[in-house]
Amino acid sequence: MYVDEMDRSVHDSLCAVKRVIESKKVVPGGGCVEAALSIYLENFATSLGSREQLAIAEFAQAMLVIPKTLVVNAAKDSTELVAKLRAFHNASQTIEAKKNFKWIGLDL
Repeated sequence: MYVDEMDRSVHDSLCAVKRVIESKKVVPGGGCVEAALSIYLENFATSLGSREQLAIAEFAQAMLVIPKTLVVNAAKDSTELVAKLRAFHNASQTIEAKKNFKWIGLDL
């Protein structure tokens, strides 16, 4: 039973490495993509003047469920860590000198 689970885990890890080598691309984890998209959508929503603004803003909030869930599952304070993550991604989208912050995710 344990050996089967270890075998699956090693297989999944090797498949992930294989895909990175083949595609030469990596998608950042730790809620990085969701936090960045949330910030972008909130900023975009403020440029609209219709009911669409509310829908887009709610979707932006919904994107934060993934980083919050990751933090809660790690038994950490989700309010503090998600706020820091959002601050990094806001800076990456608004301050040219902090463009590299777009790669920051949760370090749990």
